[in-house]
Amino acid sequence: MATAHYIEALRLQAKAARMHAIFGGKNPHPQFLVTGGVSCVGDLTADRIAEFLYVTKETQDFIKNVYIPDLLAVASFYKDWGAIGGTSNFLAYGDFPQSEKEPDSLFMPRGVIMNRSMSGVKPVDPAKITEHVARSWYEGKADKHPYQGETKPIQEDPKYDTKNNDGRYSWLKAPRYDGHACEVGPLARVLVAYGYGHKQIAPVVDKVVNTLGVNADALFSTLAARPPAASRPGHRGEMQRWVMELVENLKSGEPRPVSATRCRTRPRAWV
Repeated sequence: MATAHYIEALRLQAKAARMHAIFGGKNPHPQFLVTGGVSCVGDLTADRIAEFLYVTKETQDFIKNVYIPDLLAVASFYKDWGAIGGTSNFLAYGDFPQSEKEPDSLFMPRGVIMNRSMSGVKPVDPAKITEHVARSWYEGKADKHPYQGETKPIQEDPKYDTKNNDGRYSWLKAPRYDGHACEVGPLARVLVAYGYGHKQIAPVVDKVVNTLGVNADALFSTLAARPPAASRPGHRGEMQRWVMELVENLKSGEPRPVSATRCRTRPRAWV
């Protein structure tokens, strides 16, 4: 059953990518956002808008009726995975502002968790973010804030000697928060929201833990990461509301998003 649904999910994933194309002409990395609205508003016919809404509903129905039940069913056979893997520090910068007041109005809150202390979620201090280049093919070894950081490839010959490289191996900089590596992404966002006691997300996390019969430590593994991230009803409801408001604006011929603030600060929050 899970294998059959996995194939169906791949099909739906490709179909969902068309939602980007309907507004922006390409996926991934659409290039259609402009301050104050969407550049393709004149080309959005009633048929294209209807297709967007149809795919949106189909995707949400699949997550609710197929994806989440399958996840919980499969995870129930691999509860020991709750103790495998996982990191200790998590950082979420927050998203989906509800008003111009940030970060207070962010639906997904901003915060950092250190040493898995769920009760000790702290505000994010951007001044504590640094980038390290000691293991990168760039000059220098000092860690610097992104505002002061430099990107200067090593010029000496041999420039990129993999045998005598002084520990350098990457073209990437290594980001740190207060000197510590932090996981970001879906799990970090859910954990930060749960740590804050988010009224719409915390109950979903509790339901997953109780359904699987695992302890809170399992939340830091991949076992419990996806169900809360995909099924949080409040998040899905907010996104659906924003999409519907945007579509209503487009139907009325108003060439701008629901909120100019959301467009300016978080374009992806309303598309």
